[in-house]
Amino acid sequence: MAISEGISGNPGAVNTKLGLGLISKLTRLDKLGIFLGGLWVGNGDYLFGGGIKPRSWNFNSVFILDLQIDSDLAIRLPGGRLGVSYLRFNGQPANSAAGIITGYDGLTQASPLVRDELYQLWWRQSLFHDKLIVRVGKTVPTYDFNNVVKPVPVNSENLSIPAVTGLIYTPAFVNPSILGNLPGYYNSAYGVTTTFAPLPQLYFSYGIYDGNLARGVQTGLKTAPEFTGYYFQIGEAGYAWLLGQNELPRNIGAGGWGQTGRLTAGSGPPTISENGVGGFYCFGAQRLWFQHPRIDNSGLSAFYQFGINDSSTMLADKYFGFGITGVGLVPRRSADSIGTGLAWSWLNRPPGSGRRSNEAMLATYYQMHVFSGIFLQPTFTFIPNPGAATDVNSATALTLQAMVLF
Repeated sequence: MAISEGISGNPGAVNTKLGLGLISKLTRLDKLGIFLGGLWVGNGDYLFGGGIKPRSWNFNSVFILDLQIDSDLAIRLPGGRLGVSYLRFNGQPANSAAGIITGYDGLTQASPLVRDELYQLWWRQSLFHDKLIVRVGKTVPTYDFNNVVKPVPVNSENLSIPAVTGLIYTPAFVNPSILGNLPGYYNSAYGVTTTFAPLPQLYFSYGIYDGNLARGVQTGLKTAPEFTGYYFQIGEAGYAWLLGQNELPRNIGAGGWGQTGRLTAGSGPPTISENGVGGFYCFGAQRLWFQHPRIDNSGLSAFYQFGINDSSTMLADKYFGFGITGVGLVPRRSADSIGTGLAWSWLNRPPGSGRRSNEAMLATYYQMHVFSGIFLQPTFTFIPNPGAATDVNSATALTLQAMVLF
């Protein structure tokens, strides 16, 4: 399968269908409505200076195998789809070495850093000509909520914004004002997601999930849900449209969320606690310029993110980020992309944490399409104020990443 556009810096965090389905195509299982494919992403982080462990290497890799069955083709049940995926992660604490709270390398997350997971197990049912969609089971809610990376939906591929950015830092995949509460990569969770789309460019989504991630439970490692009074629920609305005579696509999304249960923070005494938290976020993307209008999709686009919450125990209570992406700007390199982004988080400072009040990251990357589903990507990241402690020096890191979709 040919790829003509750039991809996300971590497809496993934002893409509903993982990989290209090459296994099912080679075995002709696709004729039976079966998708079988996946991805492997590996990277090495070198911390040039600053942080907590300067002049150090950290290596990470994730492998995801994805199986999806179209019930219409397989058993003549219209509108249904079954999804199952397996995840294997091997990694090292690159973000801790840099002293960063929110994560400059989004591939490595919380411990344990060697894990095997039932990443997804869900049933998706489409009703009323795809206007109502319900997904039940173990899912990755960042596919459906606060997903600034997903392409902007338009009718023509020549007008679309492809993967809005290839940035690899964690805020590109989950807003830091929800980080640690919203299930996602690699901590998926059981729950229900409902989306109502009265128009192709307009949607309203609501989801409720196992919320034990907020109290430190690694929900991705759980094969069954836990119902202990901790629930995470979220609602979002989004709209996409074309702007001006050049039909520049853009989208906007906004949502609110709530977390139940008693949350604590701090290494006191004293510690702080609160019973339930909530917040608001918004995001958007805008095509800025077409290099070859109505001919191909090359050009420039931009995105922005914002989030705020009422919590004093979560990692951050406010966040703002933005970035610019260029796609297909190099002649005969239509699937290459280049981009830069800024992620700025205002951190909570519970007793004994020693954290800074805020943390910023500036990252720049070039994503090179090698062939088929193989991409190489160097990313340069500068963190002027790592948030782990006030005495941690500014950090500079280079990440070399390879991505293989199959």
